[in-house]
Amino acid sequence: MTHPRTRGGPRRALTGLVLLSVLGLSACGGGGGGTAAGPAGPAVAGSPAPTGDPLAGVREVEAVSALLPADVRARGTLRIGSSVGSPPAAYYPNGQGEPPAGQDIDIAEAVARVLGIELRREDAAFETILPALSSGKYDVGTGNFGVTAERLRTVDFVTYVNDGQGFAVKKDSTRLTGKVEDLTELCGLTVGTGAGTTFEATLNENRGVCAEAGREPYEVKVYAENGAVVTALQQGRIDVVMSTINGLRYQAAQPAAGTRFLGEYHRLDVGFAFRKGSPLTPAFRAAVDELIDSGVYARILEKWGTTESAVDESRVNPPEQRP
Repeated sequence: MTHPRTRGGPRRALTGLVLLSVLGLSACGGGGGGTAAGPAGPAVAGSPAPTGDPLAGVREVEAVSALLPADVRARGTLRIGSSVGSPPAAYYPNGQGEPPAGQDIDIAEAVARVLGIELRREDAAFETILPALSSGKYDVGTGNFGVTAERLRTVDFVTYVNDGQGFAVKKDSTRLTGKVEDLTELCGLTVGTGAGTTFEATLNENRGVCAEAGREPYEVKVYAENGAVVTALQQGRIDVVMSTINGLRYQAAQPAAGTRFLGEYHRLDVGFAFRKGSPLTPAFRAAVDELIDSGVYARILEKWGTTESAVDESRVNPPEQRP
């Protein structure tokens, strides 16, 4: 199905990173960024979100909002299940009783403004959101969900960034010193990751690589919260963390985390999630494209230091990116 575009020609390049405020990551709970399973614990006071309002002036675009189903336009609201926990995707800079902030929060709100609707947000455990879409509890879900072949069997995606998988260690670690190119480099180590994530799936699917190489297998420890993963790394209970590229890069930039980002392992498209066959996907795709064309998208990613994850256009259900 075609969707309206507000400008033709190549899209502007996205450049530059912003310096983000320090966050006490050891006290930051999990969920946001698809790195963990549950809502965040209390955030550290004095860890504000970056300043600036990239959404200023974003208004409804009738050519895009017209793509919404008639009942949604009449109701004017959608229910969104949101996994909130760690920056830069989504977290609580001022504690759980206050509004969340992050790249995913800003993009979702900007899409809602273009569509002329209100998103009624409900915090949810990461691994519960996709099943809840199929049951009808939510209309749309966010949690830095990577597009995989397995997930495409049960949900639809509208992409908005390209993030993926990476590794990090303690800053002074000598167990791993460079980019992980092959999972056999993890043999004999203990790897920590979040429950219900693509990272857990990747590690479990490839458990046999060490035996095939005649080496000691790696051990996988799964945690329900991102803060628990970081704490386990700091305390030496795990040797390495597998999580989102953007999240690990952000953590490594914060002195309190004491981590070192080892680089990208595998890129994945990330998108809004919907029940299979949802009539909402054309409108959301068009809304993301509107934000890209208008420059709002670039401003959001610049705010959160994630310009390296920019996409040229939104896609519905792209095939999984394979290593």
